[in-house]
Amino acid sequence: MKNISSNQASDKLIFALDAKSYEDALSWIELLSGHVGMFKVGKELFTAVGPQIVQSIKERSQKVFLDLKFHDIPNTVAGAAESAVNIGVDMFNVHASGGSQMIKGAVLAASECADKLGRPKPIVLAVTVLTSLNNDDLKAIGFQQSTGELVLHLAGLAKEAGASGVVASPQDISILRKNLGNDFVIVTPGIRSANEAKKDDQKRTLSAYDAIKAGADYIVVGRPIRAAKDPLAACRQIVQEIAKGLAAR
Repeated sequence: MKNISSNQASDKLIFALDAKSYEDALSWIELLSGHVGMFKVGKELFTAVGPQIVQSIKERSQKVFLDLKFHDIPNTVAGAAESAVNIGVDMFNVHASGGSQMIKGAVLAASECADKLGRPKPIVLAVTVLTSLNNDDLKAIGFQQSTGELVLHLAGLAKEAGASGVVASPQDISILRKNLGNDFVIVTPGIRSANEAKKDDQKRTLSAYDAIKAGADYIVVGRPIRAAKDPLAACRQIVQEIAKGLAAR
């Protein structure tokens, strides 16, 4: 059994900062800085407060995953990617269904901007299939493939286009690792604590332990920490599950 430090485990944990105001977000940043590896800023918070929240996270020497899922014509997404680098994010994502040229444009723009600023290149992820969608949902939209088939197809397209990795359901980790190798980054939302039974709009979930053991590089956790009576204790519990998952690989 490998010895995994708490820092190694916490680096794998991304906290979903789904707050409704700057003050609410700041309270979570203050509480969890040093206990998680990255803060995820999504559409709700970014629309409410803008780049200021990214600046506040970076001022505390913490990392930022900008989860805006860019999906537009290649030129527009390239511009958005450059803007993301300019405000200092460490990771951002695009929708894989935007196509190869869109993904390539985002990767190139981010790389060139980072080089110009003398910063590390951000991790550019492609979103495959949202964890709120299952096979029935895809069929209703008009897709003939299953979730697993579509995830693998879109992930392969993203890798060929130069993306660092993908955002994918925990249930898709094994097939992605098998087909795309160990150097392709997998960020996994839809994570629940092993002790949690609560149901919500996430349909394809696993525990933190199972997702890390299967090969996820990072896991995204929000509600299991935010809704806990003791959020910091819940965070530490998930970090312990991550450590056990890493040790079990």
